[in-house]
Parts: sequence; structure tokens; C-alpha cells
Amino acid sequence: MKLKHRACAMALTGVMLTGLLAGCGSSSDDTTASNNAGSGSGTTASSSDYNIGVILKTTSSEYWQYVKAGAEAYGEEHGISVEVTGPTSETAYDEQQNMIETAVNSGAYDALVIAPLQSDQAATLISGTELPILAVDTDIDAPEVLSFIGTGNEEAAAQGGAAAVEAAKEAGWEEIKAIEICGVQGDATNTARYEGYKKGITEAGGEFLEDETQYADAVADKAVTSMEAIMQTHPEGVAIICANNDDMAMAAARAAEGNEAYANTIFVGFDGNRAACESILAGEETMSVSQDAYGMGYKSVEAAVAALNGETIEEFIDSGSDVITADNAQERIDTLDGYLK
Repeated sequence: MKLKHRACAMALTGVMLTGLLAGCGSSSDDTTASNNAGSGSGTTASSSDYNIGVILKTTSSEYWQYVKAGAEAYGEEHGISVEVTGPTSETAYDEQQNMIETAVNSGAYDALVIAPLQSDQAATLISGTELPILAVDTDIDAPEVLSFIGTGNEEAAAQGGAAAVEAAKEAGWEEIKAIEICGVQGDATNTARYEGYKKGITEAGGEFLEDETQYADAVADKAVTSMEAIMQTHPEGVAIICANNDDMAMAAARAAEGNEAYANTIFVGFDGNRAACESILAGEETMSVSQDAYGMGYKSVEAAVAALNGETIEEFIDSGSDVITADNAQERIDTLDGYLK
């Protein structure tokens, strides 16, 4: 397991800190992390004094609001201070880099949870820090990172790709070709979903048109432009349009509305957010690969506290995924609405 020596060192530090706090008259009923299976480390560090910094890719989209809500929910339930921040958009690279650099050097946090826009840059910024670092949504290849909490993006996208092929067959397509509208080129999550869609579609009997991939920087307006280009190149229609998030899938479906050749096209997105579920129920976006954004936020802070309490944590904590269709979209909406109450 990665960095077991770091976990042991943290356990020793926790014991020393507990002794110091006891000498200062600390309360014996300090809140400690629950839901941490296999503790047994003997540490009694006061988790109520922890301050966890969470830096997301942005806080301005529905998906990241769910991650934020999950992180804050763990803090509220367990008496942990959780500060969630993020740049103005998923292309505000310099803004997030400044946030990471400031957080690492500020001395204000006991641990950091980071959803990197650029994993390689994040790895450089956290290099050498003694802070427990956890990656959420997108992994960071760095020895300082104790765990990655998120969706198994490649396998989840493969699940969605296979489901899209089956839906295309049911819709009457004989020649099942697929084109992907991607997010930000070079982003690790984008790459994993790309590879997953390609795998799932190909293995299910479809044809993934790799050379016709469109990059739309994960935003809806550029996805419209991408979809217009696809329709111009393929006036005969394309069976599957898969996108790396729901915003792009919905935008592509709207752009194709009224084009008879695309009336039965399967538009598959990724995230399973509320707007996507509504679009699916309205007959626009066809399906979405959902990930548990709330669970990611919750589990990332839970893991950070476990690390601070000296526990060994898994290198990868899978938050799970599912395929949302018209059959289960309303159930998904009801669940999501409960997260933001």
C-alpha cells in the first residue's frame, strides 16, 4: 500500500499530540472520525480540531456543487472544519494553481483534497509537502498523494458505451458508428473516459470513429460547434454521440434537434446530474453515465480524517457509477435533490 510509512508517522504524531492536549486540559469527548473501518491504531487524536482544505476544479457547475455538498456534509456530521474552494471555470488553470500553492504553503490546513485541472502541475505544486494529500475526481501521479477518490472513469465510460450500442440497435441503427465530443485535451479524466467509451462501443459491436473526435473544452457552447461540424460531415446521421459530460451531451442533442437524420441518435453524457435527468425524461439526451459526486466529496474528507488519525487508507476509493436512462431518471432526480437541501 502506498506510503504506509507516512501513515505510521502520522499515527505516532497523533499519539504525541493527544498527550500534549491532555496536559492542556482537553476534553475527553472530542469528536473522532467514525465510519473508518479497521481502525485499531490506538490513536485518539482529536478530529474536531482538523481543518481540511478542498480545492475543486470549479464550484460554478451543478456537478461540483454535489462534490462540495458531500465534503461539507462530512464536516458537519463529524465536527470537522472543511473549506471548499475552486476556480471560476475548468479552464482557469492559473487560478487553481495559485489556490493549490497558497493552500500548501499557508499552514492553515491539516490535509488537502484536490481535484486537479492539470495533474502534472498539481504534482509539482505539492512536491515535498508533509501535508496529507488526497486526489478527488482526477488522480495526481505523485508520491505525496495518499489516495484517489473517484469514479473508475474508464470502466464507467465503457459501461455507458456498451449501453449506447444496445440502445442504438433498439432504435433501428444497422450501422452503429460513434463519435465522441471530448472535454479538455490532455486532462487525465477526459482521457480515461475517451478510452472507456472506445472500449465499450467497440466490444459491443459498434465502430468508434477515433479520427473524428471533437474537443470542446468541457463546455456546452463549444459542443454545439462540434455537433454542427459532425452533422456537416455526416449528413446521413451517426448512431451514437458520446460526450465527456452532460452539458456537452445536452448541447449536442439540442444542436441536432430538427435534423431528421439524427432523430434516433443516441446521445450519451457523463455525470448523471439533475439537468441531464430532466433532459433524458424530455427525450433529448438519451442516457448518462452517473457518478456519485456527493459520495466523492464525502469520502474524500472521510479519508483525509482517517489518514490524520493514523489509519492506512486505500490507494483508490471507488465512489461508484451507474447508467441513467428514462427508466430511472426520476429516481436519480429525487436523490440529487436531497443532497442540496
